[in-house]
Amino acid sequence: MTTSQIHYGGDYNPEQWPRDVWEEDYAAFDLAAIDTVTIGVFAWAHVQPAEDVYDFTMLDAIVQRAVEGGRKIVLATPTGAMPPWLAHEYPEVNRTDFQGRRHVYGQRHNHCPNAPAYQRLSAELADRIAARYTGTPGLIAWHVANEYGGPDGSCYCDHCAAAFRVWLRGRYRDLDELNEAWNTMFWSHLFTDWEQIVPPNALSEHWRGPNHTAFQGITLDYRRFMSDALLANFVSEKERIRRHDAATPVTTNFMGPFRPIDYHRWAPHLDLATWDNYPPGQREEVRMAFSHDLMRGLKDGAPFWVMEQTPTITASRDVNPVKRPGVLGLWSWQAIAHGADGVLYFQMRQSRGACEKYHGAVLDHAGRTDTRAFKEIAYLGHQLQELGDAVLGARVPARTAVIFDWDSWWTTEMTDGFNRHVSYLGVVLGYYGALWRANAAVDVVPCTADLSGYDIVIAPALHVVKGDIADRLRAVVERGGTVVTSFWAGRADESARAFLMDAPGPFGDLFGVRVEETDSAPPGEANTVTLALRGDPTPSAASLVFEILEPEGAEVIGTYQQDFYAGRAAVTRRRAGAGEAWYVGTDLDPNGLDTIVRTVLERHQLLGPHADNPDLEVVDREGMNGTYRFLLDHAAATVEIQHISPPPNPDFTDETSHP
Repeated sequence: MTTSQIHYGGDYNPEQWPRDVWEEDYAAFDLAAIDTVTIGVFAWAHVQPAEDVYDFTMLDAIVQRAVEGGRKIVLATPTGAMPPWLAHEYPEVNRTDFQGRRHVYGQRHNHCPNAPAYQRLSAELADRIAARYTGTPGLIAWHVANEYGGPDGSCYCDHCAAAFRVWLRGRYRDLDELNEAWNTMFWSHLFTDWEQIVPPNALSEHWRGPNHTAFQGITLDYRRFMSDALLANFVSEKERIRRHDAATPVTTNFMGPFRPIDYHRWAPHLDLATWDNYPPGQREEVRMAFSHDLMRGLKDGAPFWVMEQTPTITASRDVNPVKRPGVLGLWSWQAIAHGADGVLYFQMRQSRGACEKYHGAVLDHAGRTDTRAFKEIAYLGHQLQELGDAVLGARVPARTAVIFDWDSWWTTEMTDGFNRHVSYLGVVLGYYGALWRANAAVDVVPCTADLSGYDIVIAPALHVVKGDIADRLRAVVERGGTVVTSFWAGRADESARAFLMDAPGPFGDLFGVRVEETDSAPPGEANTVTLALRGDPTPSAASLVFEILEPEGAEVIGTYQQDFYAGRAAVTRRRAGAGEAWYVGTDLDPNGLDTIVRTVLERHQLLGPHADNPDLEVVDREGMNGTYRFLLDHAAATVEIQHISPPPNPDFTDETSHP
């Protein structure tokens, strides 16, 4: 097997089959140029059949066969799915849901992260596995647990309530500071003892669901706390691994833009970012590209892995369409183009039973190697062998950043008085999609990121203002860059309290605008905004949110055409020295966003190649082997283009392009 290439393989569970099947599998892996296996992800029950009993017989054999096969190994700590004995002996490890119901054993992602028994036993298991397998030939990464979070990422039991109070004591100096942050003078909520604080759920502060809370500050802190509690589980296992292995990367598999867990809070603790790519539809190239860039941004632009993708269908949706011919390769190359150094599958062989028995796999139930799907898997595997180490470690050079902020996501979607039909992720994807259609190279970064290397920073719906972000955005403009934000920006502080000033709060002087009123409409109702850019006036359909803007130093770029605020400003631009700050006070359609975003990109000469073809994605990766250009055709039909070489990298003399 090639020892230095894009990692290719996936989640392998041979404990589900007799040994003779293993040999068939490895023969098929050879045919498909599979070089990497992820093993042990759900092995807790057979590795530890009772609290005081460990049995590594099966896992030893699985690891040994992978070594004999010359495979690279990603070895998991199997703590993402508890064994039945654990829930039976320690019922408190089962989660208590949003409605206050203590669950019994079942499913996975079913543990309370603050249950002492889970914390102790998961750490001990990680310790024993690391002690046994550190130094295994071919071991390239440790995979801790699996897809942290589950359906909503939260537990509301007594252990969590107690841990929440401890977490709050670390965040706030005293109850006076907490009461001020949560605005507890409202509705007589003044807390006089820490023990009075309980988790915000359907039995306390919420009246309809997780997004309907009487106190956004309490719920916001609980979401931060729960993300940190799950992170503490990961860190505990990683620390046990590090007792035995000081060098091998430790990671866990994320799920793209997954609301319950703030991946930016986790990023410093990861050695490698990985994620599972299961797009909800057939044409999700924008969402996938965004997710790749988000994962790359977790580690300051370093390469990431796709830890899971399906070769054919998923098994978790109401409708599960198969990947069309060529799509497996297209989506895999898209990941590599955006910075992936590994593209792996779930699963290597289909399970015989349970909920994922029809989930796609490298090998189906019959183990056939003559199917269309397997042939495409093998074709991609041999392509990656041919590519070798050419792009390993290579980065995606970007001078445009999109800020993505979990606190703004959480706060925006649970704030009363706004429009609950608005999705924070949807708003961000709208702007990212305009950049994607223009083939602009983009980093997706947290609001704490260093912005000094970017000419353009786009911060849609940056509702929560944290730290010195206002000053750092101002610095981008002052040095000649461009900043773009949208409606609802600058409305609340880190505790979700409204600023006692005109919206957009601390951003007001930067954008030179004041929000006089904010109108909302249900889906299907629109107001036309006319943009005075790019020659002839451009009409754009605006929906859901309509901020009526009063310029205070900014020029009017777009105006509303209907309702009592017809003729009033909807989009503004403030020029400050050589820089610009754009404020978009409504939810524009793609045509409007394209018009604004392309104007900004052209100003900085960052409009990408082939930007006139909305289905052709162009991405460059550059590294020690040169600059590689990836051309990805997402259209149903073949397109003919005139090839344009990637721009020379001044650090390298060798230039190579790869279609």
